[in-house]
Amino acid sequence: MKLGINGTGLVQRASVAAVEADAKQAEQDGFHSYWLAEHPTGGFDALTVLSLVGQSVQAMELGTAIIPTFPRHPMTLAGQALTVASACKSPLTLGIGLSHASMMAALGIAFDKPIGHLRDYLSVLMPLINTGAVDFDGDFYSSHGRFFKAPEVPPSVLVAALGPQALKVAGHRCDGTTLAWVGPKTIAAHIKPRLFEAAAKAGRGEPRILATLPICVTDNERMIRTLISKNLAFYATLPSYKAMFVREGISAPGDLALVGSPAKVEDGLEALAAAGVSDYAASAFTTNEVEASATADLLSKKLIDWGSRDPH
Repeated sequence: MKLGINGTGLVQRASVAAVEADAKQAEQDGFHSYWLAEHPTGGFDALTVLSLVGQSVQAMELGTAIIPTFPRHPMTLAGQALTVASACKSPLTLGIGLSHASMMAALGIAFDKPIGHLRDYLSVLMPLINTGAVDFDGDFYSSHGRFFKAPEVPPSVLVAALGPQALKVAGHRCDGTTLAWVGPKTIAAHIKPRLFEAAAKAGRGEPRILATLPICVTDNERMIRTLISKNLAFYATLPSYKAMFVREGISAPGDLALVGSPAKVEDGLEALAAAGVSDYAASAFTTNEVEASATADLLSKKLIDWGSRDPH
């Protein structure tokens, strides 16, 4: 399992400099990837930020996890992604997803027939990402055209997928899925089988499973889990995540986090790897320097155990 960093905890600061410094440190520490989310109403554009980060990061993969699809036409997103990819020294992965009905409601966008939307979206996005040309008429999108320049190194594309239909689409059309708030039991029994079956039927290679969960090495496990559940309680109200919580047999975000002693957190990482996760993006949730240092030490240990990217 490759280890990366999820910088989404910095998004609310809306500081390009903070994200750039965090990504540069991640590369120096030997992490394989760095991921940034985009909140639909946050006013902080993930791809624009990564285009700037990519001027100083030399080789570490940069990715979005995720960009919501409903607010952007797929031809617009394809053009932006290809522009960013051409500007970066590092490989770019475009992580996209449907987001959630409540988040789209804040934009006045209807969350109608999301799977049909996703199929049409990818029918426009993927040809443009891979060839620079598209000729498609669908129920939700129609697009015809050719970009000025064909892609030299197309970005990889991951789709956030939790339900069976979305997993089928992701496995059939893209390079894998990106997950949040999904535990190892659910990944092994639900996510991986459906994703891999769809990829195999489409004649595609083995798909990636990128997972993000909070992580903290601490002596105060109960307190940290309670804080995570309190501070991130909103996610427990979203129907798609609630369904994954039921599958995992838990009830709150804090129950999913990798929290506790070094041995317990390491066991959590190993469980993700055993479940089929190809990439784990660490989202540190620490309350003091002792926890931050201990968490960083454990991740460094696992980088050595599993093989880090050569740090610069």
